[in-house]
Amino acid sequence: MATDTRKVILGAALLAISTVLILGTGAIDIGIPAAAGALAAPGLAAGALLVGTSEDGRPV
Repeated sequence: MATDTRKVILGAALLAISTVLILGTGAIDIGIPAAAGALAAPGLAAGALLVGTSEDGRPV
């Protein structure tokens, strides 16, 4: 099965950036507004979707 590396790289980047934004609005008070955390939630979903559909065949 071939893996689409572009989807994996983009998905992993979205997951990493979104995680930093969500954690930045939580316990670590580094000045990121709460709206950025709210926008990061769809980023987590999109990143997981890209990584999950990066291989051929049916995604779960």
